Amino acid sequence: MDINNNQASTAERTIISNATVVDGSGAHGFLADVVLENGAIHQIAAPGSHAGQAGVIDATGLVLSPGFIDMHAHSDLQLFLAPGHYAKLSQGVTTELLGQDGLSYAPIDDATLTGVRAKIAGWNDNPEDFDFSWRTVGEYLDRLDQGIATNAAYLVPQGTVRAMVRGFHDGAATPEEVAAQQGIIRTAMEEGAVGMSSGLTYTPGMYATTQELAHLCSTVADFGGFYAPHHRSYGKGALEAYGEMIELSRTTGCALHLSHATMNFAPNKGRAPELLGLIDRALDEGVDITLDTYPYLPGATTLSAILPSWASAGGTEATMARLRDAHTLARIRENVEIYGSDGCHGVVAEWGTLEISGVKNPELDACVGKTIEQIAAEMGEDPFDTFVRILLQDSMATGILQHVGHEENVRDIMVHRTHCGGSDGILVGAKPHPRAWGTFPRFLGHYSRELGLLSLEEMLHHLTGRPAARLKLVDRGLIREGYAADLVLFDPKTINATATFQNPRQPAAGIHYVFVNGIAAIEAGTPTGALAGRALRRTPEGTRPTP
Repeated sequence: MDINNNQASTAERTIISNATVVDGSGAHGFLADVVLENGAIHQIAAPGSHAGQAGVIDATGLVLSPGFIDMHAHSDLQLFLAPGHYAKLSQGVTTELLGQDGLSYAPIDDATLTGVRAKIAGWNDNPEDFDFSWRTVGEYLDRLDQGIATNAAYLVPQGTVRAMVRGFHDGAATPEEVAAQQGIIRTAMEEGAVGMSSGLTYTPGMYATTQELAHLCSTVADFGGFYAPHHRSYGKGALEAYGEMIELSRTTGCALHLSHATMNFAPNKGRAPELLGLIDRALDEGVDITLDTYPYLPGATTLSAILPSWASAGGTEATMARLRDAHTLARIRENVEIYGSDGCHGVVAEWGTLEISGVKNPELDACVGKTIEQIAAEMGEDPFDTFVRILLQDSMATGILQHVGHEENVRDIMVHRTHCGGSDGILVGAKPHPRAWGTFPRFLGHYSRELGLLSLEEMLHHLTGRPAARLKLVDRGLIREGYAADLVLFDPKTINATATFQNPRQPAAGIHYVFVNGIAAIEAGTPTGALAGRALRRTPEGTRPTP
C-alpha cells in the first residue's frame, strides 16, 4: 500500500484507488476506485482511473468494505469517558447498537438513575463526577451528537423503564403500570430509539410476565421497531426461553432480534441445530427474526447476575442486606449450589467457570484473572463464601467471564441465514473479555479465512449489509454511490484478532483505514482522534442522523 499524501483522509475529498470492493451485499468483490466527498461515497469508478493524483490512497491488494456494525455494544458511557474509542475503531466498527440487555441510562429519572448506575457498574463503570444530566432518549442522543467516535443507534431498555414505573421490585405489573411503561416506550420511539431491549435474567426486567412483555412489544411494533431480548435462559430451559421470544414476535407482530444467541452450559452441548430449527420454522411462517453472536466460547456478565432474582429485588443495597443475613444467605446458597439460580440460567453455579475480569474496589485487584474456585483455594475458603465476600467488598460491581460455551454451537449459529455480528464487549475492568477488541477481525480472520466457515463476501454481509437492514439504516451498510462513507480498508491475508484472554486490550492486525462519515478515524493503522460519529435515530423513513 502506498499513500501519496498522509493528509488525504482528512480532506473533504479522498480517493481510494485499486481497492477490491466487497460491498456488503454478499456479492463477489470487484476492483474499483472509490471517491469520498463531504462524508459520502461520491463515485465508484474504474480501477486505477485516479492513479497518480495527489492524495490518492493506493489500496492494491486490500479490501474495501462497509464499516462493521456491532449489534450488541455496551459503549453507552465509554463513548464519552474514552472518546478515542480505540477498542471499536481499531477493529473496524463504525456503528454500534446501544441500550442493551434491558438496562441503560435513558429514559431515566433521578430515583432510577442511582439504582441503574450501581447495577451496571460492572458493564460501564460508574464515574462519580460524570454529568448524567439527560433524562430522555432524545436528550441522550443529543449528547451523543456532541461528538463521538462511531455512529450509534439506541434501544429503549425495558428493565430501566420498569424500574421507573414500579422500582426494582418483584411482582407482576398492574394494568396501570403496564400502560405507564407503554407511554414511556412510545415517547422513546418517537425520539429515535430503534427498538426495545430486555435483560430477562437481570432484575428488574426478569420480573416481567410474558403478557406484560407482549404489551410493550406491541407498542414497539407500532413504530416498526424490533425487540432485542436477552431472554430468560441460555442454559437449562434455553429452547423454551427462545420459544417464548419467538411466540411474542409471532403474536405481537414485533420484529425479533435475538441478542448473543448462544446455546451454553453443559445441558446444551451440540444442541444448536434444535434452536436453528425452531427459528427456521418461524421464519418459514413469516415471523421476522434475526440474531447476533460473538465468535468466542466464554460469556461475560456481572458476578451479581449469578444470584437468584428474588435475592436481587429492590436494588443493590437491599441485595447486600440479604447477603449479610444468615438465614437469607442460607436460602441463597441453596438456590445457587443445589437447585440452580434463575440468574445463572437455571443451572448450578460451577465455581471453576467464573473468572473475575474486573473489580471496582482496588483491594480486590489480586482476584482479577482468577476463578472463584482458585481464589477460594488460595484463601482457604468455601467457594460460596468467596463469592459472597467479593460481592460485598465490591458493592456488587464485579465483572466476570463465564467459561460455558461450545465450539460446535458457535459455528452452527454463525452460518445461519439470519446471523449478524455483535461483540457484547465490556470495555471496563482490568481484564475484560477479548471480544471487546477482537470480535470483528476474528470473524474475518479465524472463522472466514482460516476455517473457511463462510467466504469473505458472506461474512462481510453478516457484519454490514444484514445488520444495516435490521436497523433500517437509510444509507449505510453497503458501498453505493450516495451512501455515507463508513468504510474499512483491510488486508484480507492478515486481518485477525490479536486480543487474547491474557492480554485483551490489543488492536486488530491488518486494518489500515477506518472512515466514519468520510473522516479517517484510523489512518495508515494509526488512530486520528476524529469524532465524526453521529446518533442514528429511527424515523418513519428509516434510521439516520438528524439533518
